[in-house]
Amino acid sequence: MVVLHALSDFIDCDFAVSDSSCSYWYEGRCLQSGVGVARRRHRLKLPRTSMSEAIAHGLMQHLATNELYSREGKMYGILLVELPNGEQKVLKAFSGLLNGCSVVEGWVPPILGRDEVALEEARTLAQLDAIKQEILSLKQLTERQQYETLSGEFEQQLQAMSDRHRHCKHQRQEKRQQICNTLTLEALTIALEQLDEESRQQGIERRQLKRQQNAVLQPLQQLIAATDARIGELKQQRKALSCQLQAQMHATYSLTNFSGRSLSLQQLMPGGSPTGTGDCCAPKLLHYAATHNLKPLAMAEFWWGTSSVNQDKIQGEFYGACAERCQPLMGFLLSGLKPISTSIPNRGFHTTSPLFFTKAEIPIIYEDEWLIAVNKPAGLLSVSGRYRDRQDSVLSRLRHLLADGMALASVHRLDQETSGILLLARDRQTHRQLSQQFQQRQVHKVYEAILSGAVTVERGTIELPLWGDPENRPYQKVDWQRGKPSLTHFQVMAREGDYTRVEFTPLTGRTHQLRVHAADTQGLGITILGDRFYGCRAVTSRLHLHARELRFEHPQLEKTLHLQVVTPF
Repeated sequence: MVVLHALSDFIDCDFAVSDSSCSYWYEGRCLQSGVGVARRRHRLKLPRTSMSEAIAHGLMQHLATNELYSREGKMYGILLVELPNGEQKVLKAFSGLLNGCSVVEGWVPPILGRDEVALEEARTLAQLDAIKQEILSLKQLTERQQYETLSGEFEQQLQAMSDRHRHCKHQRQEKRQQICNTLTLEALTIALEQLDEESRQQGIERRQLKRQQNAVLQPLQQLIAATDARIGELKQQRKALSCQLQAQMHATYSLTNFSGRSLSLQQLMPGGSPTGTGDCCAPKLLHYAATHNLKPLAMAEFWWGTSSVNQDKIQGEFYGACAERCQPLMGFLLSGLKPISTSIPNRGFHTTSPLFFTKAEIPIIYEDEWLIAVNKPAGLLSVSGRYRDRQDSVLSRLRHLLADGMALASVHRLDQETSGILLLARDRQTHRQLSQQFQQRQVHKVYEAILSGAVTVERGTIELPLWGDPENRPYQKVDWQRGKPSLTHFQVMAREGDYTRVEFTPLTGRTHQLRVHAADTQGLGITILGDRFYGCRAVTSRLHLHARELRFEHPQLEKTLHLQVVTPF
């Protein structure tokens, strides 16, 4: 089976990579021992470079030609490797199964171990499916709806009876006061007894309705309780079967690293690991390379297709090692790999930058003692995120590169996929004053974009209320009830084939404002080229949105700064 692919299968031989720097590190720590030296933990790294991302984009173009790849969302990955003769090749892998198959021509095969438990796995999966179907059937028990309906009807009857009895009680109280002042002793006694009897009868009526309610609902409650108990038992069986299968697979799966050492998943993660560990792209790629004497140079993983399970994943976006399944294995898998040099050997592909970031890679377009403005590249975060794979950012790099970097603070942000002017302050007072200008809409901003279609009007204004669904962050949508106002002026600059170059001037600064104003049917109804998050299907290397101009009042120099950069597309 052919697994090694030529670079030309993914990118043109004369393709120029303008930046081969690393946008993410696959890394981990592995215990090493030496003679007379205490065991030490070494950090091991493998980069995701612009070259590997370009190769991955080539794979995406292939996936886009076959709808089978879009039916089931999953992670795909490529590994750029070097053969012993120095030739570069590409490995590609998918996570889990591809259209129900674990072995597919042209793709890296699964790690040895699955075949040994395949029969047991099939039997267990059949049992798990039967349990799933029984649970679904029990959850659809018709008596549940019947109980809800009857319970509601009884509650309504009881409420109506309570309201009627309350009214009658109020009338009896008024009548008692009236007859006490008008009737003689004997007549008064008889009248009061009649009122008391009426009260007793209403109490009897209420108790009879409660008994009727219990007689009807109690059998249903008992049946539902027994059904819920059975569902609980089935879930326990399902959990036990899953754990049993997982233990068998983890004891059988054996991973090999670049030191030639092999360990089972059970040995690597003795405390247990999630289902699917060992079936992800990164372990499959690295294990194959280690067992076939291939030197890894760079790796890239991305999501493709749609899935109701992973709604947070975006088609065509790159992702790092998952925290639950892959990251705990990285230290072992990378063990024995020689440190990556500052540049990847170039075999017919043009690269101009080293793997390690330098200050020059974030062009500074203005700098003084109070503030700094940079031309942020696409694909780089403005500020670091919470998680490990989102630490690399403009702010984190400058903090390491500049002598006074730790005092820097970002005044505003650009989306990770957006390039252009980003402003940072060097002290708190400047940060506060500039932030106020942004909040009070005193900063003039101009963006340039290419839209993936033809815009029929020359210029105009888009005003829509935007709301971010807290369960689907950072996605924004138009919501006339909950949305916050957003306003953008636009003007067509040029029409280029099937695309339209547009200048945007946002007057507000909502999250994804320009992207939604372009994509939503109540705006322009045409997505920005490369905006997969809002539905652009074209396979491109980036989001075609660039912050071209920024004009504001310098808080210390008391003069207007008008910053401009060239649009890179």
